[in-house]
Amino acid sequence: MPPKKAAAPEKKTLLGRPGNNLKVGIVGLPNVGKSSFFNALSETDLGKAANFPYATINPEEARIPVPDARFEWLCETYKPVSRVPAFLTCIDIAGLTAGASTGAGLGNSFLSHVRAVDGIFQVIRAFDDAEVIHVEGDVDPLRDMEIIQTELRLKDIEWVEKSLENLKRAGRALNSTSLADKAKKEEIVSSVSSPTPSSFDLSLKATVEKVLKVLTEDNKDARKAEWSNKEIDVVNSLSLLTAKPVTYLVNLSERDYIRKKNKWLPKIKAWIDANNPGDPLIPFSVALEERLVVMSPEEKKEEETKIGANSALGKITQAGYSSLDLIRYFTCGPDEVRAWTIRRGTKAPQAAGVIHSDFENKFVCGEIMSYDDLKEYGSEASVKAAGKLRQQGKPYEMIDGDIAYWKAGG
Repeated sequence: MPPKKAAAPEKKTLLGRPGNNLKVGIVGLPNVGKSSFFNALSETDLGKAANFPYATINPEEARIPVPDARFEWLCETYKPVSRVPAFLTCIDIAGLTAGASTGAGLGNSFLSHVRAVDGIFQVIRAFDDAEVIHVEGDVDPLRDMEIIQTELRLKDIEWVEKSLENLKRAGRALNSTSLADKAKKEEIVSSVSSPTPSSFDLSLKATVEKVLKVLTEDNKDARKAEWSNKEIDVVNSLSLLTAKPVTYLVNLSERDYIRKKNKWLPKIKAWIDANNPGDPLIPFSVALEERLVVMSPEEKKEEETKIGANSALGKITQAGYSSLDLIRYFTCGPDEVRAWTIRRGTKAPQAAGVIHSDFENKFVCGEIMSYDDLKEYGSEASVKAAGKLRQQGKPYEMIDGDIAYWKAGG
C-alpha cells in the first residue's frame, strides 16, 4: 500500500474581524500629535488640530493610498487611463485619558470608537514643547503607554467578566425545560458568540475564562496569547480592544528625527520588548511631516535630500496595512491598473468577489501570473510563452502581488 499522505498543517485562523474593508484607528493621549499626524497623512485639516484635550470628539476618517513600487511599475508598463492603488482607511480618534475605562473624559465614546476599528496606530509623544500642553503635566512616553495599555485592558476585563457571567447564567438554564429559560439561554449564548444554542458547551466558557486569565493573571494583551483556531473564533466574537494589532508611532521633534537620536527611544523599545514583544515601532516627526506635506513633489524631494531624512508616512501606511494581514492583487489593462485589497489567506473565488459578487458566485477559474514573472519577462505574451501563466481553481490561495484575470460563468 502506498504510504499515507501526511496531514496538512491546520491553517491558522486570523485574529480580528473577517473582511477586506478594515480600518486603523489613531490612538493616544490628548496633545501627542494624533490629529496633526492624521492631517499630514490625509493631507487635510479634518482632525481640527488644537492645543487642548478632546479637540477631536467625533472620529474623522480618510482613505490613504498605500505606496507600492509594484503598482507604479505596472502603471508605467500598461499606461492605463485609470489607476487605482490600494488604500488604508484611517480614523482619528479622540484622546484617551487615565480613567477612560470607567468613563472619565470622553472614555466611553473613545473606547467604543476603538472597538469599531481593526488595528491601532498608537501615537506616543517624545518631544518637549512648552507651548503644547500635556494632559499629564509633563512628557513621559512610558507612563503614557502604561495608561493606554491599562485602560484598554481594564475595559476588556470588564467586557469579558460580563460575558462570563452571561455564560454562567446560560449554563444554569441548561437543565431547565421552560420555554422562557430556553429562549433566554439562546439570547445569552448568541450575545457572547455566534454558535447555535445546540453547540453551546463548556469549551466556550473555558475559552472565555482563559481570556480572563490572560488579561488578569498573565498580564498580557489578548493578541499576545497562544490560541487554537477554535479559541480564536471565540476571541474574535468578543471584539476585544487588546486583540487588535498595535503599531507604535513615536512623535519626535524634527531635530531629533533628523539626527536619529532621542533619549526616550531606547526606553520605549525596551518597554515594547518587555510588554508587547514583536509590535512594530516607527519613529517619525509630525513637525517635519507638516512642513513636507504642503510642498510639491520636487520641493519635498529637494528638502529631504537637504536635511538627510525622509518622510515616514509611506512606511507608516504600509505598516498599518500589513498589521491587518492585508495583501493586494492587481488587475491590469490599458483601461485600468487597480490594486484590490484582500485578507491574507483569501481563496481565489472570494478574491474575485471583491470586484463583483457575480465573479465569486459564478467563479470558473482565474488566470494568474506573479508580478515578479511579469517584470522578469516584460510582457504578458512572454510570461505565457514561458509557461508562467497559470489557471487556478477554487482552492487557490492568493499571493501578495498576483496579477489576475477572472473567468466567470453566464
